[in-house]
Amino acid sequence: MADLAPEDTDELTLDEVVTFTSDLIRIDTTNRGGGDCRERPAAEYVAERLAAAGLEPLMLERTPGRTNVVTRIEGTDPSADALLVHGHLDVVPADPSDWAVHPFSGEVRDGLVWGRGAIDMKNMDAMVLAVVREWARKGIRPRRDIVLAYTADEEDSAVDGAGYLARHQAHLFEGCTEGISESGAYTFHAGPDLVLYPVGAGERGTAWLKLTAEGRAGHGSKVNHENAVSRLAAAVSRIGEYEWPVRLTPTVRAALTELSALYGIALGPEDFDAEDFDADLLLGKLGRAASLVEPVIRNSSNPTILQAGYKVNVIPGAATAHIDGRMVPGGEEEFVRTIDQLTGPDVDWEFQHREIPLEAPVDSPTFAKLREALQHFDPDAHVVPFCMSGGTDAKQFARLGIVGYGFSPLRLPIGFDYQSLFHGVDERVPVQALHFGVRVLDRYLRNA
Repeated sequence: MADLAPEDTDELTLDEVVTFTSDLIRIDTTNRGGGDCRERPAAEYVAERLAAAGLEPLMLERTPGRTNVVTRIEGTDPSADALLVHGHLDVVPADPSDWAVHPFSGEVRDGLVWGRGAIDMKNMDAMVLAVVREWARKGIRPRRDIVLAYTADEEDSAVDGAGYLARHQAHLFEGCTEGISESGAYTFHAGPDLVLYPVGAGERGTAWLKLTAEGRAGHGSKVNHENAVSRLAAAVSRIGEYEWPVRLTPTVRAALTELSALYGIALGPEDFDAEDFDADLLLGKLGRAASLVEPVIRNSSNPTILQAGYKVNVIPGAATAHIDGRMVPGGEEEFVRTIDQLTGPDVDWEFQHREIPLEAPVDSPTFAKLREALQHFDPDAHVVPFCMSGGTDAKQFARLGIVGYGFSPLRLPIGFDYQSLFHGVDERVPVQALHFGVRVLDRYLRNA
């Protein structure tokens, strides 16, 4: 990989981004779901440092302890649209017994910052905080207004976080047309001489389902053709084994086109609509890069929870299951219709949690600037668009007309498995990756 281009990021900023990442990890903001989380200590930490940089952060809560922080940096061009930069403060649970380093230690060891949130996404929270504090020291102002939002509850329903902000504090985001946040712009080593930086330009929609089967309760030794467990198990099996058809969105088509070119495969727009086009066959020719696209070429439905009965010799009168479903942009109607067919007449289903899919243009001036900022510091990089298999707070802010991109820049060494660390064990981020991210964000945000 090429050396970093020299920039004027000062040593204090580089030190602060490591300190902030470590400190935020030490503040345990585990979100166990169902409202079991308290982000306020982390929000206070962020707000204090924003205020010290001359900003006026607002701390906003729907529920006590579930705190969000929002502030605005005025740009030099009042006619320009505003940009939203958002990151969540909560993290998923971590069992210390599984980790080599305590997940809430924030320990810096061997050039790495360890702990829950190092990748998802207290690193990005810290990078943005370090950048704006450097701007305050140097008297730098961005071209357009920048709204910073540090949110609660992203790892569950967002009802206390971005959902609350979008519904009840929309005025704080006035003028924002685009936003950046997590899950993109990290180094993906696709081969010995092929360095990719996937930038998020879409997300599948969330469809968490609850299935319920009713039946006739009775003794476990008796014949029972109305067994709720059997009915439910059959439906779950059909859903889990179903092969969803390929549905290629504009973002995925753009990703496949650019990746194919890098692998020397000629692929034109007309090829996608040819009768003999085989997306899975194409993925087989894209090596490691196929993993960027494979999860998002179709809808998905994975059974995750089964609940029934209380005693082995008692047939229960009801049984329930939960399905983690994801919908590609434009695939919502097909998803609902197919689940209706797969569950059949004996099983009812409902959305337990539903969020919209997203698409963002990849031929936009914004995407071009994101690409330029990355390639400025890593000239060997190939920046490609991709659609995220999961979801982010961008779904909430999309309700305000804000187009979201996944852009949390990290320059990672060969062998560093970024994707496996999301919600994984021994989550960690290289110090040098944080330094790279600060530089890239500084360059992009100044000129966005």
